[in-house]
Amino acid sequence: MAKVKTSRKSAKPAVRPPSVETIRAQIDALDAELVKLVNQRAQLALAIGKIKDAEGQCVYAPSREAQVIARAMEVSQGPLEKECIRAIFRELISGSRTLERHQRVAYLGPAYSYSHLASIQRFGQSVEFVPVGSIAAVFEEVNRGHADLGLVPLENSTDGRVADTLEMFTRLPLRVCGEVQMWIHHYLLGRCARGEVNEVYSRPQALSQCRNWLSKHLPQARTIEVTSTSTAAQLAQEKPGAAAVASVEAGVHYGLDVLAEKIEDNQANLTRFAVIGDASARRTGRDKTAVMFEISHRPGALADAMQIFKRYRLNLTWIESFPIPQRRGSYLFFVEMDGHEQDAKVRKALTMLERKALRFEILGAYPQSAPVG
Repeated sequence: MAKVKTSRKSAKPAVRPPSVETIRAQIDALDAELVKLVNQRAQLALAIGKIKDAEGQCVYAPSREAQVIARAMEVSQGPLEKECIRAIFRELISGSRTLERHQRVAYLGPAYSYSHLASIQRFGQSVEFVPVGSIAAVFEEVNRGHADLGLVPLENSTDGRVADTLEMFTRLPLRVCGEVQMWIHHYLLGRCARGEVNEVYSRPQALSQCRNWLSKHLPQARTIEVTSTSTAAQLAQEKPGAAAVASVEAGVHYGLDVLAEKIEDNQANLTRFAVIGDASARRTGRDKTAVMFEISHRPGALADAMQIFKRYRLNLTWIESFPIPQRRGSYLFFVEMDGHEQDAKVRKALTMLERKALRFEILGAYPQSAPVG
């Protein structure tokens, strides 16, 4: 019987994975290309800025910026998280905007207050931030032209409206040109053990948003209101036995330990901030418009005003009443609706409302935004 010959194939040598040095060389090459591309992008943004300047247009274009970031997040296939993509493009836009024009943004400070963090979320870190001591001061900085834009808290999902902001809208003729919706997480910060805390400092709204947690876990501690959460963090750094309710970023800045995290009573704690300036934002097709009006003090007057929005099928997203100082029983109403003030049905409804109102002002139109943070 014939033997069957079997051929013996030589084994292929194992393929070595690329070395760390090889991969790093590839990263270095990509980094060089990235730097080249982002600077090319910045040159194009600068060209747009020159056209805007010649036509007298505002540098800040929240609708366009939102579109750019949304598109970048949509086309990204990973592995980077979409929030990482958002942050990268936010800073690209921030730097490019600064090339077009140096911008100053006023906010309720000091640094690492929630208003500061919301400002960074909206504008990136290439603008010049101007911390001021009150909401009124933010409005005044913008009104006097000392700042191009301002950012103020408008409402919170736990505590409702921010009265200081509404009052300033009644005093100064500024426009809302954008909004920032930010999830707010409060941290108990200090330099001592939690059991040694006898004073807790924070802004009134922050203390209110954590009142159940504080009463349960620190019943012996006295709560003390201060002008901002960052001021509270600074006091916690300086005073023995003191703690602050503030952001974790404020804790890092002032060298504080986290004694407890996310102590807000409502885990869906959301604050909405308004970006204020001289003009409304351009129409995008996904906008909101805010107005302020006063109507005659008679039965059915408010119902008649609200009927206008129903007639034009306008969805209301925010309604607030605000007492008029020195006029007992008289109120201003703040209303926000879906749609841009230039939309035909919005324009018609507001024209009709103005005819019925004793006082009427469009506070601004701006793109809708999604919560961040």
